Amino acid sequence: MTILSKHHGLGNDFLVAVEPMRALSATDALRWCERRRGIGADGLISADPLASDGSLWSMSLWNADGSRAEISGNGIRCMAQAIVQRLGTEDRTVLSIRTAGGMREVEIWHDRRAGVHQAKVSMGVAREGSEPYDKWDLFGLEPIRQMTVDIGNPHLVVEIDDPDLIDLTAIGPEIETSYDAGINLHLVRVDDPSSISIFVWERGVGLTEACGSGASAAAWATHRWGLTGDTVTVRQPGGDASVSLTADAVLLTGPTNYIATIDVPD
Repeated sequence: MTILSKHHGLGNDFLVAVEPMRALSATDALRWCERRRGIGADGLISADPLASDGSLWSMSLWNADGSRAEISGNGIRCMAQAIVQRLGTEDRTVLSIRTAGGMREVEIWHDRRAGVHQAKVSMGVAREGSEPYDKWDLFGLEPIRQMTVDIGNPHLVVEIDDPDLIDLTAIGPEIETSYDAGINLHLVRVDDPSSISIFVWERGVGLTEACGSGASAAAWATHRWGLTGDTVTVRQPGGDASVSLTADAVLLTGPTNYIATIDVPD
């Protein structure tokens, strides 16, 4: 029996196994994340303790298609909520989490007025990534500007006039697979110097209502372009996240909602 809890960060949902009794795998992700014959989620997370006091953890993340992902800004907040619920603490808690994209620190607290947890993630240092996409003529599109961003996982941030009018299901798969390791695609509109709107095609998942690492990458890119300030509200179909840029890290803050606990027979 594997005990999973289901959570979502702005509609980006995950199944989390805290201290699972056996090693999880891509097969589990494919079976459990499937939305019609499984439980349904954008990803599966195994949370494994690395310290006896509950302060240090390891995160293993599979996308819904069974592929591995280095990091997820929403997923790591969901994992943090699952951990503090398991520990039974309502106090403000700081967790250090080892991911395939590097160490991340999460500060999480219970927002009693909203009835959810809020979490702030130090997403690490963002860097400009590989070459941008060069075949926009295939779709009859002309982006205003674009940049690839590495924040532990790869992103393509594209500023476009009317991103909400673009069919991401038509362009997302081709752009994702045009990069050897795949890429997360974010169409961005700058609303004003303190807010942007993004629409997400997520590597290994498809359309998602939100992407935490993508929100971080998009805020960093628009700041690099001189369009936004150090603190940005990132509007997504699933809701708003806040991103703050410092000299040492990109900080992502947003809500995390618990949905249910599921006992899955092996």
